Amino acid sequence: MTFADMVKVLHAKVLVGEEKIDNPARTACCSDLMSDVLAFVNEKTVLITGLTNPHVLRTADMLDLKCLVFARGKVPTDDILEAAEEQGLIVMTTKETAFTTCGLLYEAGLRGVPIEWPEEEQA
Repeated sequence: MTFADMVKVLHAKVLVGEEKIDNPARTACCSDLMSDVLAFVNEKTVLITGLTNPHVLRTADMLDLKCLVFARGKVPTDDILEAAEEQGLIVMTTKETAFTTCGLLYEAGLRGVPIEWPEEEQA
């Protein structure tokens, strides 16, 4: 799946990085807790969130994420978008909830980031 495919599936609007939307998206994660993203994401992935604050950009930068999808029609401020552009991110917004966004992308073939749990924590 490409980022362009994601735009179609989500009826999203690209806010930054339109020149990169033909690149592939391999995995996605969804969280409003950036500490969870930092703890569990180990791939260059897509982050789906409803947060539009600078912590999202810092997290994306630390993990070398490729795309931010803001759910619920959220649009970050111009300074956040400028910083995202400087980081080389693709940023889009969709009116779908985070749950629906994940479901639509999963249905279209995009999968979540695999998480490796320690042996003793597995159920």
